[in-house]
Amino acid sequence: MGFCSTTIDESDSYEGMSKTFRPWDIEQRWLLPPSVHELVPAGHVAHFVRDTVREDLDLSAILSVYGEERGYPPYHPTMMVALLLYAYSRGVYSSRRIAQGCEERVDFMAVTAMNQPDFRTVAKFRQRHLKALSDLFVQVLKLCRAAGLVKLGHVALDGTKVQANASVHKAMSYGRMLETEKRLTAEVSAWFARAAATDAEEDRTHGSDRRGDEMPDWVANKTARLERIRAAKVTLEAEAKKPPQDDGGPGPSSGMMKSGKPDRAPDGGPPDRAQRNFTDPDSRIQPMRSGAVIAGYNAQIAVDGAHQIIVAQRLQTSPTDARALVPLIKGIRAVLRTNPKEVSADAGYCDEKNLADLARRRIAGYLAPGRARHSQTNAAGPRRWPKGSRKAAMATKLKRAGRRSRYRLRKQIVEPVFGQVKHARGFRQFLLRGLEKVKAEWAMICTVHNLLKLANATG
Repeated sequence: MGFCSTTIDESDSYEGMSKTFRPWDIEQRWLLPPSVHELVPAGHVAHFVRDTVREDLDLSAILSVYGEERGYPPYHPTMMVALLLYAYSRGVYSSRRIAQGCEERVDFMAVTAMNQPDFRTVAKFRQRHLKALSDLFVQVLKLCRAAGLVKLGHVALDGTKVQANASVHKAMSYGRMLETEKRLTAEVSAWFARAAATDAEEDRTHGSDRRGDEMPDWVANKTARLERIRAAKVTLEAEAKKPPQDDGGPGPSSGMMKSGKPDRAPDGGPPDRAQRNFTDPDSRIQPMRSGAVIAGYNAQIAVDGAHQIIVAQRLQTSPTDARALVPLIKGIRAVLRTNPKEVSADAGYCDEKNLADLARRRIAGYLAPGRARHSQTNAAGPRRWPKGSRKAAMATKLKRAGRRSRYRLRKQIVEPVFGQVKHARGFRQFLLRGLEKVKAEWAMICTVHNLLKLANATG
């Protein structure tokens, strides 16, 4: 049975049908558009991202690394930056999927001018220039301000928990480490004892030149696991001997703090509930609204109310939001040289220290004080904040304003941004591991958000 090829053109029609169709000739040779500008329509965001990276961003921190003339010429760093930012804007984060896009998608081709870097090249470039890529957040934010998209009238703060590149099931508590260490030590020791007895018996039977002491795979795996557990155990024990560090590092391990204070076992060591993740040790247990927990990070943003531009971003391991307020405000001031007039945030940010800091900076704060506890002297009495406290004053301020309270702006300013990042662009899990790398990854996510806002405003 044979097949013949048929070319279908506009004059072709089938018996019993009067409808004609557009030509579909898969053997037709054709010339590609003479310019990458014609691969996608004018005004497409691919053109905007590519041209913004080429013309408006200072990439000297990346370009200065390439000083060696020997070897095969690498892909142009400016093209690679544009490719990464454009891929992120389309919700494509994996280096393999980015490389696939360069081969299959004309919008990616419009950015790369038909270049097709493989996934290893993409991954290595991102890894090599991670710090410089994260610093582009400041440059893009300044472009947004120059375009009139940043007003700093009302800025809303919020955080979201993002899954680390690790499973919560790959963490182990200190108490379980102690138990597992004993069990694995006993199992490995028993095997070595049996192996020694077997070797002695084989020496008597076959002679001393025969080997029989090779370690089985299951013993090697348990030995490696035992070493990892002991290393994590030593790390937790060393952490328990020092006061909690607040130097921008990973901070206390999960379970080492209770009600905001260090928690220690009776002997001064780690409590049994202290945990360490073997896949990403910098990640921490993050509680979710659903009641579940994840191994992840707490991603923070400050969003300008005028056009939903992210004016400051931060990533921390602590699930508590309160510690992020001051760094976010400082971040705004450092880049834009002024403070916002108003700041709103939910109850997670409202404490006496943060309210005092806003007052000192002459920023009108609208922070939900949350629920006050019952009076200790009258458990059945009304809920009240301590008289004269800043929380009590904030509660009164918000209550008097009612539906007209400026606090109501928070939801419509900051929460849609997380919706765009996590749902529209599908960013729900970090690709990299380690606090410093994840910080840079979050900065890139925020950079792309602002870049898209700039594209929409100027397109």
